[in-house]
This record gives sequence, C-alpha cells and structure tokens, in this order.
Amino acid sequence: MIEFMFKIVKKINKRIRDQKKLKAFESDFRAFESLSKRDDMPVNWVNRSPKLHDRSNDTPFDAHYIYHPAWAARVVNDIQPTLHIDFSSTLHFSTILSAFVPTHFYDYRPADLHLTGLESRSADLTRLAFDDNSIACLSCLHTIEHIGLGRYGDPIDPYSDLKAIEELQRVASDHLIIVVPVGKQRVVFNAHRVYDPIAFTEIFKDCHLESFSYVDDYGNFHMPAAISDAVDQNYACGCFHFRKIKVQVVTKS
Repeated sequence: MIEFMFKIVKKINKRIRDQKKLKAFESDFRAFESLSKRDDMPVNWVNRSPKLHDRSNDTPFDAHYIYHPAWAARVVNDIQPTLHIDFSSTLHFSTILSAFVPTHFYDYRPADLHLTGLESRSADLTRLAFDDNSIACLSCLHTIEHIGLGRYGDPIDPYSDLKAIEELQRVASDHLIIVVPVGKQRVVFNAHRVYDPIAFTEIFKDCHLESFSYVDDYGNFHMPAAISDAVDQNYACGCFHFRKIKVQVVTKS
C-alpha cells in the first residue's frame, strides 16, 4: 500500500513539474515571438514542439555508450589496422571509424548502411563464416551479453555467449576488442548478462589480456584500471583488449 501511494505521489509531482515547465515554455515562446522580426523564419504557435526536459546545468549522457566506443576507437587508432572487422557493436562506432579505417560491420540483423569505407553484412556470432586466424583486428562491443536471450529474435540458448566467444577467438589472429557489462555475475533475462570480470578473462583461454578499462556504477571512466577493481560493481562496463596467443610451430632440423 505504501509503495502504491508513493507511485501516486510521484506521478502527481511530475505533473506539477511539467505544468510549471509548460508555463515557462509558453513564456519563452512569447518572448522569442516578440523579439523576432525575421520574414525568412516565421514564428507561429501552431508549429510549437515543447522540449521540457532538456534544460539542465550540464549535458546528460549514457556513460556506457559514450565511453566504450571512445575507448575502442583509441585502441584501434593505436593498432592502425589496414582493415577492422566489427561484430554487432553500436552503429555509431563503425560508421565513424570507417572514416579513418576501412571497416566491415556484421550483425545478426544487418544494417542498411551506405558509406565510403564501410561494408555492412550479416553474421551469426555463434557460427562465423571466417577462416581460423583470419582477422587481425576485430571488435564486439556490448553485444556478447545479449546472445541467446531472444531479445533480438535470435534462438534461445543459455550457452550462446560462450559459443560466440569461442568463435571470436577462432577467427582472430591478433587483436580482440571486447566490451561487456561486468560486476556481480548474473543473467537479467531477456536484457543481458553481467560477467565477473576475472572469470570473463578466463573464458578467453586462447588470449592474453593486453589492457582493461571500465565505467563504474557511478558513470566514472577508469582507463587503464586493475581488473580486480571492477569485481564488486553491480552493472559496470568492462572494456577488454585481448591479444591472441601466438602458437609457436617448432620444426625439426
């Protein structure tokens, strides 16, 4: 009952705040209308579109999705690959990266993108149509945690994330740039998984960890960081730069 009353009070308070913002909007409109003398840009109340929630002291942003592509772009810039392959990361990453590095983007639901330097194709991360050790630089950002939960129309499979990791390790020849939620390990069906960061690195048995960074529960970015620092987080953003362990072939003389 207390929780129900709290929700009612919250809704009422929001309506009151919105009414105040609407009054401020109308006041701003009238002031703008009275000041504008431009014939080329007419001001008409019919054409209003109130934006009531953007007036703040600083610019809000999603820390996970601002910091992790920025981190990954810096890693790619340091590597300077001749071709970068991205699997299902946020489209902003591949589209911007393709201005500087030829980029191929693959997704279970391919994107109809047309830009110079970018090719967009279809792929199932659990069954990649690439040869072993064929990709020198690949990324998969904030994606592995979703696979197999049915959220994007993919088959339900509790082991799909592990299959995807095996495939990414198989096709990589050197750099793997990986981002997943880290903290107290669990499944949040059907949104995502959260991985213990130390246990996550152990799944990449064919790789060694080159560097680690993360966005903590409060939106602060730590670059670089000790992987143990992220263990007690709830829903942090773990940024892992792995490198494929090179197998030395010894020939008999």
